[in-house]
Parts: sequence; structure tokens; C-alpha cells
Amino acid sequence: MICPVLKVDFHVTRGRIAWFESSELACRGFCRDCGTPLILDYTDYPDLGVMSGTFDNPDDVPPVIQYGNESRVSWIGMLTSLPGTTATYSVDPNGFLPRIKASNRQHPDHDTDVWPPTSSDAQ
Repeated sequence: MICPVLKVDFHVTRGRIAWFESSELACRGFCRDCGTPLILDYTDYPDLGVMSGTFDNPDDVPPVIQYGNESRVSWIGMLTSLPGTTATYSVDPNGFLPRIKASNRQHPDHDTDVWPPTSSDAQ
């Protein structure tokens, strides 16, 4: 989900956003340290889209409008009617999370000329 924010009201409080020019019309901003997508900027427009999952407390920023409805997938409206379950890694968070942290190879966390890394690079 993307929250529209006027560019004049948007400020980065920590670090610097890295950019990927995804088209001649838009740039995508992401965290240069972990690769997390942060914003979508249509450069000729006064607002940009902030990925709602990037807020420190996304529950504090509920959506107030939908936009881009013309491009949403047909099944999006039925998501809340589907059964839910806990993520499999939640069963053993003390075993899983430290292993993920110790072995994280998410780009751009590691400098590399080749992506994705080969199996020999991962060791």
C-alpha cells in the first residue's frame, strides 16, 4: 500500500535514499543499506507515494484513500475473506531470527559485482 504525500511535506530524517529510475516518468527510492523499497516518485507530479510498510508504526497511519485502482489485481478485494495463519518462522523465532540475521545476503548489504551471489560467494 502506498500513502500519497506532497513532496514539500516529505523529509528524510535519517540516512539517504538511493534511487532507481524505473522509467522515464518515475523513480523508486529505496534504503541504500538494506534494499527496502521506500517511495515512488513520478517526477512531474507534486506528490510521491510512501510505502506504508516502511513507517515505524504502520497501524498509526491507516489509509484514507485508494488510488491507482485501475491497475490493481482483480483478487485484491477478497483478501480479507481468506483464512489467515501465522508465518512458519513464528513457530521458532529464537532459532529462526538469529540465523536469518547472521546469514543475510539481501542486496545491497554486501558489495558485489555479481547479483545474485553464487553459492561460493555466500560462504
